[in-house]
Amino acid sequence: MLEPLWRPSQERIANSLLSQFHFRLVREHPELADADYTALHTWSVDHDAEFWSAVWDQCGVIGERAGPVRRGAGMPGTEYFPQARLNFAENLLERGRDGDLALHYRGETGQDVRLTRGELKRQVALAAAHFRALGLKPGDRVAAMLPNRPEAVIAMLATTSLGATWSSCSPDFGEAGVLDRFGQIDPKIFIACAGYDYAGKYFDTRDKAARVRAQLDKVQAGYMWRSDPQLELPKGFACWSALSEGEATAPRYQRVGFNQPLYILYSSGTTGAPKCIVHGVGGTLLQHLKEHQLQADIHPGDPVFYFTTCGWMMWNWLVSALASEASLLLYDGSPFYPDPAVLFDFMDETHARFMGVSAKYIDALKAQDYCPRNTHRLEHLRSLASTGSPLAPESFEYVYRAIKPDLALQSISGGTDIVSCFVLGNPWQPVYPGEIQGKGLGMAVDVCDANGASVGIGEKGDLVCRRPFVSMPLGFWNDSGQRRYRAAYFDQFPGIWHHGDYAELTRHGGVIIHGRSDATLNPGGVRIGTAEIYRQVEQIPSVVESLAVGQTWEGDVRIVLFVILHSGVQLDENLCQLIRQRIRQGASPRHVPAKIVQVSDFPRTRSGKLAELAVRNVIQGEPVRNRNALANPESLDAFALIKQLQEA
Repeated sequence: MLEPLWRPSQERIANSLLSQFHFRLVREHPELADADYTALHTWSVDHDAEFWSAVWDQCGVIGERAGPVRRGAGMPGTEYFPQARLNFAENLLERGRDGDLALHYRGETGQDVRLTRGELKRQVALAAAHFRALGLKPGDRVAAMLPNRPEAVIAMLATTSLGATWSSCSPDFGEAGVLDRFGQIDPKIFIACAGYDYAGKYFDTRDKAARVRAQLDKVQAGYMWRSDPQLELPKGFACWSALSEGEATAPRYQRVGFNQPLYILYSSGTTGAPKCIVHGVGGTLLQHLKEHQLQADIHPGDPVFYFTTCGWMMWNWLVSALASEASLLLYDGSPFYPDPAVLFDFMDETHARFMGVSAKYIDALKAQDYCPRNTHRLEHLRSLASTGSPLAPESFEYVYRAIKPDLALQSISGGTDIVSCFVLGNPWQPVYPGEIQGKGLGMAVDVCDANGASVGIGEKGDLVCRRPFVSMPLGFWNDSGQRRYRAAYFDQFPGIWHHGDYAELTRHGGVIIHGRSDATLNPGGVRIGTAEIYRQVEQIPSVVESLAVGQTWEGDVRIVLFVILHSGVQLDENLCQLIRQRIRQGASPRHVPAKIVQVSDFPRTRSGKLAELAVRNVIQGEPVRNRNALANPESLDAFALIKQLQEA
């Protein structure tokens, strides 16, 4: 019997925003008076129109609400609030008091910027006035290649205040990677940086930005942020400071339809050109309000942090916290430079209430046996969120042992596809090792077999969503008849959203993600999630990280395990036997790899996820369609030269 690692106190439950929401619901639905989270979730799915209407009211959405809450019944095709009008930036900026802190930025080199809500509104108003003078209007796109700085937030809010559409990426993307994305959407304005700092080094991006600008044919204006005012800007760019000139003091908000495009996000692009995923104004706002307030329990005034770049959907998720009257904590640079204390120093200094990181970051801290609990107060920190890949049970335990024992550890999973979460935390339930707390309210999440039938508790299958939800994408950019959109999510199970995760439901109402289903291993026809292998292997002290793929071999699939070992450690037969024994005992004999190979690096996407499919393609002799989507494509070359993989 698994024991919980943490339980919320009765006081914490009573003071949660979810309890306030529940209390409000009970006035109209007394049958929910004794509802636990599972019952509340069931009601939110069965009565989705009432649920999303209640979220609108509870969270105080600013806008003109008219007509039905939902039009249509199936996926794709259902629309929520089809006649409502609102403005995204207005909902983020017109909250709280002008003197409240809106954001606090810290750069790797020590730069520190703080903006109140009044100051942020003024900066947004000035930038928006310049964009308006250029003719930017609803339907136009603004593309930005920027670090996670205040300028990115200002530019996004200026863009969306005019009803236009925002798209961003990180400045560490290569030229081809930027063009693979922005080249598809024809932006009217392009914003870039002159350079950025990472791990003690400065990277000059002016030439890259100039080459990108030259190939974006529809761009009418370019702006460039620079840390050094003496740096010369390339042709085609005005200085960012030009956007701070003028007389505007308050933004003017252009309200648009609930289903007007707000963001264009991109798939990782490791199996072809990145898909341009279009997200709507209202669906993004309403889903993020629900997740921040009802699931993450973010209160007005809470300092909220997520370690992210502008090329990861968690940046979009973080910035929306302004709509819940939270203050944003932004950090740009390496999370381990000059040492692992850097983020925890920032959390202590800012009295952070909510901290978000990737699972790989937590795993890296654990591998270093780093113990922030011994060096930092973290007295204000209430919640720690983890996403990007499955968080192993041992990493759950590490958090409570080494970071803070009284902490809501919220493992969350969803993605760029929905700019939000399918499964995540909530303030009513305990935390069990290795388990995401539960399904998101309003999300008809299920796990099914190959025929689309629900599987039982503890059985593995495909993560799906059986009913429409408010943050479904509007579609893909330039996708005639929504053919690619339908193929991506609805071909596997018609009328059901197929998310591509391999998962299981637990008896606690929780969810375990076992990895991406398109990277699922199938030796002997038995489906195995890669996370099940990683959990076992990465508990071995010699192993830093592992990556498993399936290799077609003699009419079947065999598991190949690649490992990165600590400095000075070599893979020998004794270590191979230890790895196999650990996997056999901790998982099953079917999980044991046929081959174990030591390598020095793994290919990763720009958001740090392992590119398992790219490795599989290389060892199979198949092309990797879009190497530019990888942060380190050169790492793939070594996999093509491994002779062991051509042997029995």
